[in-house]
Amino acid sequence: MLEWLFILFFIWFILNRFLPVKGVMNIDTEEAKKRLKQSTIQGIDVRTPGEYQAYHSNYFSNIPLSELYHRTEELNPDNEVMVICQSGMRSKKAAKLLKKKGFQKITNVKDGMTAWR
Repeated sequence: MLEWLFILFFIWFILNRFLPVKGVMNIDTEEAKKRLKQSTIQGIDVRTPGEYQAYHSNYFSNIPLSELYHRTEELNPDNEVMVICQSGMRSKKAAKLLKKKGFQKITNVKDGMTAWR
């Protein structure tokens, strides 16, 4: 019985970690670059300030994932929010957080800044 619980937990963990967030659009960096030229999209880079300073795109403002929950009031919930990080994992967490906070138009940049360059 305990083995089955462990297996089910492991499957849930893997699915939760890698499946897309429901209601969040996932796009590649080329599509992101095209879409960010629209003035209403809010680009948020959820990496640490040090990562952001080392390399970033001017389309994105830095709001670290650890601060995002308390800084969502800086964002307009009526406009699309595009999130990016280094690889796509933290931005997926940020997308989940924004969804829970009531944002409806959320886009995650797959593969993050690693693919941006």
